Amino acid sequence: MLGIADYGAFCAAILVFLALPGPGTFALLTSTGKGGFRAGAAATLGLILGDQVLLWLAVAGVAALLAAQPLLFQGVQYLGAAYLAWIGLKLIFAQPGTASPVRIEPRHYARQAFLITLLNPKAIVFYMAFFPLFIDPASHRGAVTFAAMAATIAVITAVYCLLLCAFAGAVSARVRAHQGLARGLERLAGVFLVGFGIRLGAQ
Repeated sequence: MLGIADYGAFCAAILVFLALPGPGTFALLTSTGKGGFRAGAAATLGLILGDQVLLWLAVAGVAALLAAQPLLFQGVQYLGAAYLAWIGLKLIFAQPGTASPVRIEPRHYARQAFLITLLNPKAIVFYMAFFPLFIDPASHRGAVTFAAMAATIAVITAVYCLLLCAFAGAVSARVRAHQGLARGLERLAGVFLVGFGIRLGAQ
């Protein structure tokens, strides 16, 4: 589809990563807790905008690599698959711990969420490893393919985050009450990521 290899796996991988707790999740839940659904929706917009900036910075590097060194690009695909599996193994064997929520002040939720996302340079490294896994060099259409990937990420992120805002109270309460369940879900996500890495590396 538009140069995207295994579109279903691409969407599933996005959902898995969205489900993992991180600065963006904490920003979203904190904003919703302080300002209700509208604040959560504003934070969602900030997260998406920040993510798109980092995403297109990564695209610039991936596109240049694909055009200049096709063989090297194939090597990057294998490295990306290994990176995905490595993240999954870290989640599976991580020691239990409590992540520190980010600080969100009332008002300007979108701006704060945007900055929190933008100040996470590891996201660029992630996208540099993630994108090559789902690009089909034979049917790749340049900017069209990357735009389709970026739009898919934005839409899935918006739907997921808005649903999370709607159920933020219940989600927060359940996570606090069932740390074992949260740890189990994190390990399950790790298993999925290892599976993605193996499947995509074998293509």
